[in-house]
Amino acid sequence: MNGQARASVLLRHAVGLHARPAVKLTKLAKRFACRIGFGLAAEGPWIDAKSIVKVMAAKAPKDSTLYFQAEGDDAAAAVAALVLLVERDFEDVD
Repeated sequence: MNGQARASVLLRHAVGLHARPAVKLTKLAKRFACRIGFGLAAEGPWIDAKSIVKVMAAKAPKDSTLYFQAEGDDAAAAVAALVLLVERDFEDVD
């Protein structure tokens, strides 16, 4: 089965998506087999959420909305986990 999932979440981290949160986001994304895109707008452009360089280059500021889309067998779980990570201000969700 090839599932798809989308969601958005408000980034409330004090300094935005800088190094530490970006590393946590990409590390979590890499746990999933599906393709995961991350964007700062609902229509993209989409950034590979598994690429630390690309995620950090997005320079998402505090109070921006992060959009996730995933495609693959574990797409729904991946998007849910990433949204939870951002909602918990990048605290470990294990």
